[in-house]
Formats: sequence, structure tokens, C-alpha cells
Amino acid sequence: MSGTRLVRALATTAVVALAIAGCGGGGGDTTGGGGTSGAAGPTKAANAADPRGDGKAQCSNASLAYIGTIAGDNAALGLAILNGARLAVKQHNAANPGCQVNLREFDSEGSPDKAPGVVAQAVNTPDILGVVGLPFSGESKAVGKTFSDAGLVTLSPSATNPGLSKNGWKTFFRALGNDSVQGPAAAKFITNDLKASKVCVIRDDSEYGSGLAAAVKEALGSKVVCEDQVKSKQKEFAATVSKVEAAKPDAIFYSGYYTEAAPLADQLFNKGVTAKLVAPDGTKDDQFVKNSGDAAEGSYFTCPCVPADEFKEFTDEYKKLANTDPSTYSAEGYDAATILLKAIDGGKKDRASVLEFVRTYEGQGLTKKFKWDATGELTETPVWSYKVEGGKIVKNKPIG
Repeated sequence: MSGTRLVRALATTAVVALAIAGCGGGGGDTTGGGGTSGAAGPTKAANAADPRGDGKAQCSNASLAYIGTIAGDNAALGLAILNGARLAVKQHNAANPGCQVNLREFDSEGSPDKAPGVVAQAVNTPDILGVVGLPFSGESKAVGKTFSDAGLVTLSPSATNPGLSKNGWKTFFRALGNDSVQGPAAAKFITNDLKASKVCVIRDDSEYGSGLAAAVKEALGSKVVCEDQVKSKQKEFAATVSKVEAAKPDAIFYSGYYTEAAPLADQLFNKGVTAKLVAPDGTKDDQFVKNSGDAAEGSYFTCPCVPADEFKEFTDEYKKLANTDPSTYSAEGYDAATILLKAIDGGKKDRASVLEFVRTYEGQGLTKKFKWDATGELTETPVWSYKVEGGKIVKNKPIG
């Protein structure tokens, strides 16, 4: 998602950081992807759920699990969520000596091929009552039925493919808006805010990238003047760059993850392409900025996540735990873990009762109000835009 082409013009003048927080790791001092300029981010609601509860919880042999990438490709996205969950559990256990909840961690590497094996381990661990994860849509699709058959509830802070909630699974819940929300919002931002009338849509070969690209294309309609697909782990993009050069678009939407987005942005930049680069939550991470260098400056992101820079206590405690600022979906991971902890604190001792607690849950979190429909989709789904300025991802504005 680097604004490689527009970067040359903006790099010398961009001092004010626009930013929007959330989806995949903001840069530098960003908290949840939000810097200090742009529209005001949300503040912590007075009634936001607190993982510490009242300190009187009683439980035994209760565990939650994080399942997702820890050391695989695009691991930074998973670690942002995991550290949010770790913080919630740490705060809970410090405040509730009578209810010490374990957080078991399983590395899926973000892979649809590896995820079934680690999910089987979690499903067969009886004390695991709920799962934070899985972060990516492809791996979520591969294991959704397994969770559903086992009655083990999952709260995904970042998997956005709309089809995940249409499989009849009873245990899948999404802690953010899906790509049927993000796609039209991205198209609106590209046309209304960036004033682009010619757009190239480039996607990777993941479940996530393909689904989001389709939603963006549908919303943009005739404004799409070129499209292309790249492969996971691809490093050379000469053919794609040539297509973009020939189409002469005003903007490029890259639908995929930062691992491929960074070298693509760099190669577009080096060819002198000046179209504005827009990318989604899967690209919105400090690693994109680091790996694409100057090409990142001026890039935009869209994300169904909110800036966390106004959540001061959360940010301070997260930094103490992780030795870094919150990033994309850190706060959503914290919220997801908090809801599952509330179930345990409320006396839920088995998977069926925790699932029912989540199914009927309604309450304010840090990032939004949480209430799900019958398919596991949220009824409140904010989307924000972000931008790279001064080498950092900063919040820009909400996309309403």
C-alpha cells in the first residue's frame, strides 16, 4: 500500500501525519495504526468492557487460545493481535487471583495447509473454551467446520472475506466489518477523496485478496481500467508494472498482504508511476513501510479498524508488554479476548455456555459496540482510512 508514485510529490512536503488506525500495524509511534493528525480518533467509552472485571472471578482449569500466524509470512499482523490478547489475559489474571486463565498459543503460520493441524490440537484440548483467531481468511475457511463441529467459539479480529459467515458455521464470529463493508468504503475513498476516475485493481492469490478485490471492483464499476493478479511470495513484478504504466491510472488498489505489496510498491516507484496507491488492512503494517522505503510515502490504507492512539491506558500497557506500539488489530484482539474472559468470569465452564454467551453478547469495547447477527457478523462496522506521512502510518479520516 505504498503511495509510491505520489510519493515523489508528497515526500518533500508531507510533515503533517494524516492517519487512520487499525488494520495492520501502523508505523512508528502509531497505536493501532493511528498517528496524531487527521480526524480525531475515538476515545475509550466509559462503559468499555475491562478484562479485569470486578476482581472477584472464580474459575479453574480454564484456557483461551490464540491461533494464527506467529512466525510465518505476514507474521506482524498476527503478532499485533496476539499481543492484544496477551495483554487482556495478563490484566485479567493480575486482578483475579481466584481465576487464572491460560492463553495457549498455536502458530498456524497463516497457512490454510497448516491451520487444520494446529486447530485439531486446540479442539482436542478440553480446557480451551474459546479462541481468538484466526487472523486470515484462507486459513479461517479451511478450519471453520472443524470449530463448528466441536462447538468451540472463535472470534476473528481480522479475517474479512464475506463468505466466511455464509457457511452455516455456528461458532464463527467476526470482530470487525467484512470486505462487503471495506470494499465499497475503499471505492468511495478512491473516487470521492482521491478524485480518481481511472483505477487499476491488483490482487494477490489469497482468499482475502481475491474477495476484497471483487468487492472493490464491483463498487468502482467502469472506473476500473486494468487489473492483474500476483502470487504469494512473488518478488518481481515487471509484468504488472507494465500493465499499470500502459493504463495510466489515477490510483491503484492493491488487494493483499504487505509481503508482496512492499516490493510491488518499490518497483512501481522506481518506474516513476505516480498513481496514488491504496491498500487494505492486510498491507497496513510497519513492515510495509520498512520494506518499501521511500515508495511508501504518500500511500493510503483502508481498514475496518479504528485508530487506537486515543486509548492511552491500553497503548501504554501494550507497549510495556510488547515493547512496541499497538498495530493493526491489536485493540480488536484485546476486545475479542476480553469478551471471552467475561464469559469465564460469568461462570461459563464449558464450550457450549461460552458459545451461547458470545452469541447473545451485547456490549461496548475499546473499538466498537459488539453485537452479532445470526451469521456472526457485527451490527456496527466502522471503516477508517490511513496514510503514510513522514515514514509513519497515521490516521486520516473515517469513511462513512
